[in-house]
Amino acid sequence: MEQQKPTRRTKPATDKEVAAMKSPGRYSVGDGLLLVVTNSGSRSWIARVLDPSKRRRDIGLGPYPEVSLKDARRRAGEMRNQAREGVDPVAAKRAAARTIPTFKSAATKAHSERKEAFRNEKHRDQWIDSLDTYAFPALGSLRVDQVDGPAVVRALKPIWTVKPETARRVLQRVASVVAWSVAHGYRDHELPVKAIRMGLPQQPKRNPNARGTDSRGHFAAISYAKAPTYIEAMRGAGESMSRAALELIVLTVCRSGEARGARWSEFDMDKAEWTIPGERIKAGVEHTIPLSPAAVAVIERMREIRGKSELVFPSRSGKTMSDVAVSKVHKLLSADTTVHGWRSAFRDWAAEQTSVPGEIVEAALAHTNPNRVEAAYRRTNYLEQRRLLMSAWAAYLGGDKAWRDELPTIGAATVHHLHERAA
Repeated sequence: MEQQKPTRRTKPATDKEVAAMKSPGRYSVGDGLLLVVTNSGSRSWIARVLDPSKRRRDIGLGPYPEVSLKDARRRAGEMRNQAREGVDPVAAKRAAARTIPTFKSAATKAHSERKEAFRNEKHRDQWIDSLDTYAFPALGSLRVDQVDGPAVVRALKPIWTVKPETARRVLQRVASVVAWSVAHGYRDHELPVKAIRMGLPQQPKRNPNARGTDSRGHFAAISYAKAPTYIEAMRGAGESMSRAALELIVLTVCRSGEARGARWSEFDMDKAEWTIPGERIKAGVEHTIPLSPAAVAVIERMREIRGKSELVFPSRSGKTMSDVAVSKVHKLLSADTTVHGWRSAFRDWAAEQTSVPGEIVEAALAHTNPNRVEAAYRRTNYLEQRRLLMSAWAAYLGGDKAWRDELPTIGAATVHHLHERAA
């Protein structure tokens, strides 16, 4: 393309104006930042900077829209600051490019470092193969610090509704590679997974395949948006042992059998904690659940009518309450969903309404992490972070509009700090 002077501007361009710049040429968008449009239609950013020797330097910042206007302005500003401080921004950029790996390289290193942590060879191969098929074509050549929300949205959009389960797994794995990169100092922040999901189309709803399950055999979940109404109806249905057990299940998102088999010896009411021994946990590992004030209230109500049984929720015969007893109460309020589906409702709520990292949510569910690369970095059970999360969940269920006040920001910095402290 023949060189030409960039168009002059009196004020910085907006996102809408930049998106409309499609004819070949060089467009000034303000503050020494140029958008170059080639004859083929490709668009890229150039930062015009005076280096320490006062020479004008045109420095490439990457393609548009992969690099947004906001990010291009930020990077151009950083280069101008470097020049003012006597640092050659071109040399600094070359040094950074030599030290920061591409996304593909980072993924390969993360996979290699933790390959022994996968459950088996099949899962190990599936992890990297899915990235090779669906992520590397769009993201592989980008430096890992350049992989942002819009880039991931563009990579996943073609498969998000066609292969929904695969796409969700790829998103999780891309986020894990980025988290690995944060831990190794290659970038400052993790991916905004919640925002990425919002930028992707709605995935198709799962059609019922069997009573209480969806098309993949998963337990049908009540919508978290309807959860406060459900709780209000449940609490207005009158007290019973099975209703109280159901309320504890909903508030703690434990499995039905864990609540029905709960024993008084497992509760430390001074600490507001419930520790379930490994032999009663699906994963086989002892699990401590921080109790919200609402969950504590359920246990205290049971204490008032406590008999001689060591069980918190005994049946009339004094034995462990049946699963049917709890399910009957639930079906009166939500006929097409299951008790177990509350765990999915909680996960959906946490993913879509909070910024709490997935590893903390999965820890609250006492899940063994299927992503062993990510799980290998976990050195803590996030008890205090889960305490905040469960209090926010209980407040949300109770219809408290200020439930977010229970949940200070728990993000990547918190998680990596805990990993380092526990290592």
